Amino acid sequence: MVDTLTPVLSAHWDTDRAWTLESYTATGGYAALDTAFAMSQDDVISMVKDSGLRGRGGAGFPTGMKWGFIPQGDGKPHYLVVNADESEPGTCKDVPLMMATPHTLVEGVILTCYAIRANHAFIYVRGEVLHVVRRLQRAVQEAYLAGHLGTDIHGSGFDLEVTVHAGAGAYICGEETALLDSLEGRRGQPRLRPPFPAVAGLYAAPTVINNVESIASVPVILRNGADWFASMGTEKSKGMTLYSLSGHVARPGQLEAPLGTTLRRLLDLAGGVRAGHELKFWTPGGSSTPILTAEHLDVPLDYEGVGAAGSMLGTKALQIFDDTTCVVRAVLRWTEFYKHESCGKCTPCREGTWWLVQTLARLERGRGEERDLEMLLDQCDNILGRSFCALADGAVSPITSSIQYFRQEYVDHFEHGGCPFDPAASTLFAPVGAPA
Repeated sequence: MVDTLTPVLSAHWDTDRAWTLESYTATGGYAALDTAFAMSQDDVISMVKDSGLRGRGGAGFPTGMKWGFIPQGDGKPHYLVVNADESEPGTCKDVPLMMATPHTLVEGVILTCYAIRANHAFIYVRGEVLHVVRRLQRAVQEAYLAGHLGTDIHGSGFDLEVTVHAGAGAYICGEETALLDSLEGRRGQPRLRPPFPAVAGLYAAPTVINNVESIASVPVILRNGADWFASMGTEKSKGMTLYSLSGHVARPGQLEAPLGTTLRRLLDLAGGVRAGHELKFWTPGGSSTPILTAEHLDVPLDYEGVGAAGSMLGTKALQIFDDTTCVVRAVLRWTEFYKHESCGKCTPCREGTWWLVQTLARLERGRGEERDLEMLLDQCDNILGRSFCALADGAVSPITSSIQYFRQEYVDHFEHGGCPFDPAASTLFAPVGAPA
């Protein structure tokens, strides 16, 4: 495995006006289209399968395999939906990619649609990032004007229409079936499955839903070959990916490296934890993944390695927290977010997240007791695996993992009447003789 940075998707982010068609084509952009059009659609799918590309949006499902699920010869229209509703706390890789080189995504969309025989694609963007929406719209317009979109693209006989759609800012619409409902003009809520989107997705037609980074990785695979892509990463987690470092780190930002690198390596490249402090805990894939600690610094950051450590790689949002952070307060803030963003469709999530916040808030204020901690774990057990989608599971993950690694910190809160990290809120720091 290569253990250095591998700028591929981010290679030209610092190029002058990198977001323009002129800049993109100067670096080989859209050359992969003619390569693909000279191949059959099934051969393009096979190449992506052979590359080992896995979904970069969370679950890590093999991208080529997902494309292969689309039924052929069914007489129905096929759709591609790009999930650009980046809303996971700590995740910030898709927005800079779309801002810096939006044509990378547009080219990936064309290649994917050709492979799955789709003639209409939708890019569903988080509505709050209006600057990204405008940049994508301009990139799509440039692609139309240059003949990369529209009818008979490059004389191949392939037609494609691309629509950039702005969402309304709901975290739940990052869930693929809730995203489909939102696209169809309904309230964004997850659907029961089966049927799965590959059979009955957008407008009840076969649909592929992929993350921005997954689609943006397709042009370099067509350009350089499956073996080139598979030469990076690990045996089961191939290729390079974007890691987002945020929090208490000297130089936060995006680092593109092969899958399987370690947090220790990435922290070294980012200048380490901020001066004078030590790493306390971190998330490998955003706030909906179980937290890890300093003892996991050398865990390979791939799907298998992080899974074996008891967490999930997710969106590769590496949030770093040092020794000044109260883990109880951090988990409470995350849980408040999930309570607020629950769509309310199912009882375990709608009611469960509300009760989690009540119990956590009592513990954080130092007004709880041992039985509250046990009740919190019981609440998590009753929520996990019982909701329509993974939002409730994501709300539970940081709670159970934080108790696993930092149970004593929870105990300290109710034993000392408040947060030991906040003198203003804790009787632990009360002056001698002052009322507790």
